[in-house]
Amino acid sequence: MSDNSSTSDEGYIEGAEMKAESFLPDDYQPAEDEPFMNDRQLEYFRRKLVTWKNEILEDSRETIETLQGSTRNIPDLTDRASEETDRALELRTRDRQRKLVAKIESALRRIENGEYGYCEVTGEPISLKRLDARPIATMSLEAQERHERREKVHRDD
Repeated sequence: MSDNSSTSDEGYIEGAEMKAESFLPDDYQPAEDEPFMNDRQLEYFRRKLVTWKNEILEDSRETIETLQGSTRNIPDLTDRASEETDRALELRTRDRQRKLVAKIESALRRIENGEYGYCEVTGEPISLKRLDARPIATMSLEAQERHERREKVHRDD
């Protein structure tokens, strides 16, 4: 890595977007008949992940602003309890989304490292349909099903 290269996520994103615009049309969809995880597919999934992450972060900013702006003293106990319940639900949702952002960042690192799209258990390619539906997937459908069956068996003990 050279001294003038950027190691921040933003630098990576900006540089990759400039490079990608020259080879990824807006209507591009990954196809089974092209080489798996070629540059176009990687760029497609990178863009999808970055867009998803940015949407979550924007929603989080809006939630924080709303929660900060709606702090008020409500004299009616029922109304106060209802508002507290709403706030707790919103905070739980944001916590789940925070964990989702971490998974998105992990997927972006796998793209950078050349590991994206391959099952972490079997090493086999994850289907494009699965990745398109769940771009943070780390296991093939078969490996995920085995994992969930094992979890269910252990949970039932």
